[in-house]
Amino acid sequence: MNHPPLIVFTDLDGTLLDHHTYSAEPARPALDRLERNGIPLILASSKTAAEIEVLRDRIGCSTYPAIVENGAGLLEATPDSDPGDYPRLLEALEAVSPYLRALFVGFSDLGPEGVAHVTGLPAADAALAATRQFSEPGLWHGSGEDLWAFVTALSRLGVTARHGGRFLTLSFGGTKADRMDELARRFGNPPRLALGDAPNDREMIEVADYGIIVTNPYAPPLPPMDGEAAGLVTRTTAAGPHGWNIAVGALLDQLDL
Repeated sequence: MNHPPLIVFTDLDGTLLDHHTYSAEPARPALDRLERNGIPLILASSKTAAEIEVLRDRIGCSTYPAIVENGAGLLEATPDSDPGDYPRLLEALEAVSPYLRALFVGFSDLGPEGVAHVTGLPAADAALAATRQFSEPGLWHGSGEDLWAFVTALSRLGVTARHGGRFLTLSFGGTKADRMDELARRFGNPPRLALGDAPNDREMIEVADYGIIVTNPYAPPLPPMDGEAAGLVTRTTAAGPHGWNIAVGALLDQLDL
């Protein structure tokens, strides 16, 4: 495999995809430049493989793997039907006490129709979001003390729990930053650019060679990051794919690509 001059890791919603239209087309000029230069574009999202496979085709990066379910797993360039860790994760969930288990309502409990109800997604999109391989988001209906007991019980089984906005998400670990390291090695460890707009992108942005925080006017701004004072992490002025396009284009200019 030829070593590319750069590898790009990007979040989707509010970063490469417009907040309202879910389109990446405002970033098309920079996307086309990446393709012409043979630069891998790795999508990195909380979305499932089923969701990202559709988006990857639409964006034009289906020849590259993607980071799915917030780093709990990967979608390879050639998808397969492997259920991943999900059956084992659900077994671990059922191993906690019935009292604690009843306080957590996961996507597997809700089913596609319930996922549509709690997320506001259209039915078809909810079905893709419910097609999980590596992690189980859900709603917690107990006290803080019970949550501590629940998380502690799961940790003994190797399961981690992370809050991400509305949902508590269970998995056997892995972050976007972990997967970024893994995939960068496949391509000979070229310089890494990471872009995102949310707290779950922080680790990925901070450990990249170039980090870009994409402005999201619909969420609180991210706190200052490591490397920001030194200019290794920058923030866009324009939001979403418009800001993405400007920032990536500027870096390609800087690198003479």
